[in-house]
Amino acid sequence: MLFPAYWIFNVSLTRTSDLRRTPPSLLPLDPTFDGYQAVFAQQLPALGTSLFVGLGTVLLTVVVAAPAGFALAKLKPFGVGTLGFLLLVAQMIPAVVMAMGFYTVYVRLGLLNEVWGLVIADSTIAVPFAVLLFTALMSAIPDELLNAAKVDGASTWRTFRSVVLPLSRNSIITVSLFAFLWAWSDFVFASTLNRNGEHIPITLSIYAYIGNNTTQWNAIMATAVVASIPAAVLIVLAQRYVAAGVTAGAVKD
Repeated sequence: MLFPAYWIFNVSLTRTSDLRRTPPSLLPLDPTFDGYQAVFAQQLPALGTSLFVGLGTVLLTVVVAAPAGFALAKLKPFGVGTLGFLLLVAQMIPAVVMAMGFYTVYVRLGLLNEVWGLVIADSTIAVPFAVLLFTALMSAIPDELLNAAKVDGASTWRTFRSVVLPLSRNSIITVSLFAFLWAWSDFVFASTLNRNGEHIPITLSIYAYIGNNTTQWNAIMATAVVASIPAAVLIVLAQRYVAAGVTAGAVKD
């Protein structure tokens, strides 16, 4: 499973003249860094765009999904079951179908080829999942904590902000991680809604690079390696929070 990832790294260090060697070399015995020089010379703007889109998607997802999850878990509005079902259905809609709908709307709103439009589109993939996750994890918060906050005079919003959010740190990190990874790796929305934009993400930049420079495979693979680093670092840093209990240590038995 990990061999393709290793092969990308190997090819990124392989000289162009050695790419068609038979049999291929399993180790970069005569490495070159020409591919990585091309990345830092040509792909940094695309990496910056992907970082902006990823962080924007995380922010929008958390701002929308956290209050929604709290409302479904603790406030119990009318039609909770129906809303949960609709969120499940929303996750089953293929991204290609949604991209076509977004294209029609964005043409009318003037958001086509805009980075903010890409942030909104990527958030539609993350928000349903985030709301369901927040709902499940916030449901485990003891009602005694919320009632104690109300006794002390806290409003619903103050209870959410001062009690629920601190206890939901692990779920916030989990949602943020998945939202960022979805936005960082998105290609369908990028190719449909931002193909001719002034600022394009790295996934679309690699695709265009392959079409125009099909012989410079070391540069293409080097771009793939560099684009994988932020996602790998985030996974390593956040893995211990993803499965952690949301109320660990909050209530004494």
